[in-house]
Amino acid sequence: MKNEDLGWNSFFEQAFEPYRNEGYQVGRVSLEHKHMYRVQTEVGEALAEVSGKMRHLAFRREDYPAVGDWVVLSIRGEEQRATIHAVLPRKSKFSRKVAGQVTEEQIVASNVDTVFLFTALNLDFNVRRIERYMVLAWESGANPVIVLSKADLCKDPEALAAEVAAVAVGVPIHIISSAENRGLNALAAYISPGQTVALLGSSGVGKSTLVNRIYGKDILDTGDIRSGDDKGKHTTTHRELITLPGGGILIDTPGMRELQLWDVSEGLSTSFQDIEELAEMCYFQDCKHENEPKCAVNQALDEGTLVLERFHNYLKLQKELAYLARKEDKGLQAAEKAKWKKLRQSLKSQPNR
Repeated sequence: MKNEDLGWNSFFEQAFEPYRNEGYQVGRVSLEHKHMYRVQTEVGEALAEVSGKMRHLAFRREDYPAVGDWVVLSIRGEEQRATIHAVLPRKSKFSRKVAGQVTEEQIVASNVDTVFLFTALNLDFNVRRIERYMVLAWESGANPVIVLSKADLCKDPEALAAEVAAVAVGVPIHIISSAENRGLNALAAYISPGQTVALLGSSGVGKSTLVNRIYGKDILDTGDIRSGDDKGKHTTTHRELITLPGGGILIDTPGMRELQLWDVSEGLSTSFQDIEELAEMCYFQDCKHENEPKCAVNQALDEGTLVLERFHNYLKLQKELAYLARKEDKGLQAAEKAKWKKLRQSLKSQPNR
């Protein structure tokens, strides 16, 4: 398979230039194991691990390869093994904070052109969650597309689509049903040779089922939703890059029960542009939108042109982002100290020149 079929373009070509005369090759990470990676190359698939030097210089999780990354390789063809020496710059990445108390970035998928944001049209439907996904999607650098799945389980899909359209102005919205083959052709229009589409959403919304439909056969396990609460069962347990027979690349991801923000100041402004434009119209520049006179935000709330739940979600995400920034500052300080300690130890271990 040619690199162009895997998404290679002039952006990566330029980034690879410093390595070209050193005998290295390139590959794209398709699957991440524990300390190992499946990499697709022009000479076939290889099982790869990062070099000792790269591991030594890596101080953060994001310094390591992620699914979708283009990496610099030395390949041992007869063994189908390879060593990763560097990660080429990412043109886009969908990131979140890792689950739990650790303040660290987790790259869900990188070098993505389009993000399919899945929400099922059943009891799991949640506009506020869609707003959160939109913030992360706009920050990623990829083009968001909202996919409302399982339309066969909903009496009025168009009414729910209208609710989504109100909070995702200008973003394409598609209603689909894999069970009824409804709307699938419209999604295929986003998938073409060399283009990468990532599928993101909660468990049980139909991501893996859609991959199987587009691929033409069942290559991924799928599961039914639970009875009683419409919650999905985890069938995808890892992120995986899949090349399609007809061209194009899909990245399937596990369902996300927890979607914490990560460095999304621009994404927040883009997703809630309506509120930020209202805030600029307030009489006081430092208006907190509480009891201040001539507050454009409160006026919009009173008139019903701004939904109260949307405004509360905006404030919630703002506070979450501010808290993350404070924790990240402390984390960066600790990482910087660890970095210099590691470098000093490395210098001490070198022989005198």
